[in-house]
Amino acid sequence: MSATLILGGARSGKSALAERLAMASGRDVVVIATAAVRAGDAEMAARIAHHRERRPATWLTVETPLALADAIRRAAAPGRLVLVDCLTVWLANLLFSDGADHPDTGVIALPARLNDEREALLAVLAEVEGDLVLVANETGLGIVPLGAINRAFVDEAGRLNQAVAAACDNAVFVAAGLPLVLKGTLPPV
Repeated sequence: MSATLILGGARSGKSALAERLAMASGRDVVVIATAAVRAGDAEMAARIAHHRERRPATWLTVETPLALADAIRRAAAPGRLVLVDCLTVWLANLLFSDGADHPDTGVIALPARLNDEREALLAVLAEVEGDLVLVANETGLGIVPLGAINRAFVDEAGRLNQAVAAACDNAVFVAAGLPLVLKGTLPPV
């Protein structure tokens, strides 16, 4: 089993690199899409459609906004590559899963499910069979955002990325479509 985390900013080329890795693997591919169920608006729907159009018809797509560890566990198998796109959207889904209103200032109470699902994800990374490629946004490169919920999101995304990178064999940062290996090696593309 090999696990690779691909990080980058919006439109950095991270998903395209993940798809090239999946294609080059020669394995059966299952894509776990965390945004497909909850498009939210026309702009997000267009992003989802763009990702769907790029994928080969032979790839199986599983849409799951919240129960990511369970979806990985069901999809993973020897000789298969599971591509998760993306951890950051999944985190946002979890952050807002309880429907609570979040204040602009003060401490944000995170939904209990967020911590449970995060721990489940980290546990499944240690036990999964087959290859795994996870895509995530690096949100912490800019200014500290306004609003308590925005800061909580950036903080939780950073913590999640650190924990997933530590659990993965490889970690790659993508900027301007160019990969920079942070840990391990870049599998052939």
